[in-house]
Amino acid sequence: MSFLLAVLVALWVGYACFGRRWRIEPRLGVAPPRVAFAEPVVAVVPARNEAAELPRTLAALLGQTHADLHVVLVDDHSDDGTAEVARRIADERGTPERLTVLAAPDLPPGWIGKVWAQHQGVTHAQTRGARWVWLTDADVRHDVDVLERLLATAYRETRDLVSIMARLRCANVFEKLLIPAFTYFFATVYSFHRTRDDRTRDAGAAGGCVLVRAALLERVGGMAAIRDAVIDDCTLARVCKDAGGRLWLGYHAGVESTRGYPTLGAIWNMVARSAYTQLRYNPLIVAGVVAGLAYVFLLPVGAIILGPGALRVMGLVAYAAMVWTYRPMVAHLGCEPAWAFALPLSATLYAAMTVSSAWRHHRGTGVVWKGRAYRVTRAPGTGAAAEPDARA
Repeated sequence: MSFLLAVLVALWVGYACFGRRWRIEPRLGVAPPRVAFAEPVVAVVPARNEAAELPRTLAALLGQTHADLHVVLVDDHSDDGTAEVARRIADERGTPERLTVLAAPDLPPGWIGKVWAQHQGVTHAQTRGARWVWLTDADVRHDVDVLERLLATAYRETRDLVSIMARLRCANVFEKLLIPAFTYFFATVYSFHRTRDDRTRDAGAAGGCVLVRAALLERVGGMAAIRDAVIDDCTLARVCKDAGGRLWLGYHAGVESTRGYPTLGAIWNMVARSAYTQLRYNPLIVAGVVAGLAYVFLLPVGAIILGPGALRVMGLVAYAAMVWTYRPMVAHLGCEPAWAFALPLSATLYAAMTVSSAWRHHRGTGVVWKGRAYRVTRAPGTGAAAEPDARA
């Protein structure tokens, strides 16, 4: 016990002093104060029942200061008037020429619904001669200069794909408890710094904001290359980097998700949807992740509560280092500093969500996205297709 705790103390202190993944960096820079990078960009927005979100997000997208931008919203079989709301917003802004609304065809076998909708938008972007494709979501709001900043970063650092981790909403107790931890764990798994390092195979992206060079997207085979990907953003990053693309992944306060998660169940379902996919549908990996979370995040708390004097001190040191690495993410998402102390509880809940994700898969529930269920027969990367479940 004391040896395991001593090792953990060394790991946490070392991570707090020398680690980079917990730092809120890199950040998107400022665009030059001039009209620059005037290349045609097409933003592709898949939208399935997003009428409530569009007034907050589409208006900002249409208002981007980059002059040569066209927005393609792909209505993915919505039944809430998404397409009509989108057209009305463009008309009210006086920019109807800047928006095209497409209706997604029926979902074919082997495709995930969101990726199929993106495929329609990317295909349309090619017909418009786009040099860049900006993949974003209908529930993500961008400051009006975000596209210029993305292009400036792409040219300044000679990148083919630039992605921003959106600031997720943290308005209620459950969001404050779990959403900062979600981003913290994402940055731990998908190192932002190693993603930028061309010498590594690490690749990550955040689907709410991905600007990718159209030529690279065409070279990898377009969205068809990731047609069965449940975790579409990081899969796209992997495909692009394998094809020689240079990636950049970072933060910017002007990219915000408007999606709210009012209950614990809503967040639970969001995580359980893809957690088992991320772990390659492998029960042994799930067991290892759960054991690792318990060791890393719960052992210090156990030592503080139950251990004798020396172990209690070591537990306090590890816990303090843990909180130190977590507090920047808590602050970045606008939560009160005290929420940084709740990371062990957050980790416990994420372990339970991971087990739940595996349990759902083995019960045959599979993956559910926007009201569609999919059956995935093999782990990602093995050539398997995610097929629409006829029971859904």
